[in-house]
Amino acid sequence: MNTIYIIIAVALGLVVVGAVLWPMMARRKRSERLHDQFGSEYDHTVQTLGDEKKAQTELEERQKHVEALDIHPLSANEHKRYLADWAAVQSKFVDEPGQAIVDADRLIMEVMQLRNYPLSDFEQRAADVSVSYPALVSNYRAARVIALKNQEYQADTEELRQAMIYYRSLFDELLVTDAVVV
Repeated sequence: MNTIYIIIAVALGLVVVGAVLWPMMARRKRSERLHDQFGSEYDHTVQTLGDEKKAQTELEERQKHVEALDIHPLSANEHKRYLADWAAVQSKFVDEPGQAIVDADRLIMEVMQLRNYPLSDFEQRAADVSVSYPALVSNYRAARVIALKNQEYQADTEELRQAMIYYRSLFDELLVTDAVVV
């Protein structure tokens, strides 16, 4: 009889330990999954929101939001057209770097709109971009800061050059199509 009580006590103990450990393991797995997917954007969101659980919820909401959108690739013709447009913007940089940054920002927004990203405000665009391009969203934010400085005539040529590089990295990813191998 004592053996049965011991077995029952051990079984109950295992159930209790499992009930305590399971949620902790699930939280850790969720955290690892989101950190692997979002990289530095995970850390940025935690820092911005000040709470890891809120950040995780925010990132999962971003995923759901983007999944609900009808984001689609460019056609081969659209791809070709925007490559030419980018080449024109880039060549303008030599003589008019400030205007080239304005044009690069506009071109990014045109491509995003054509692909069906909502353009409501910058923070929403950055959040949407972070789902598909988590490694590039920090560059997009940095380019935006420089573009805003540029509007106030406060950005120097080196900053404008860096913004152009940041915009180009995102632009290249946005331009990828199913029909054309870039």
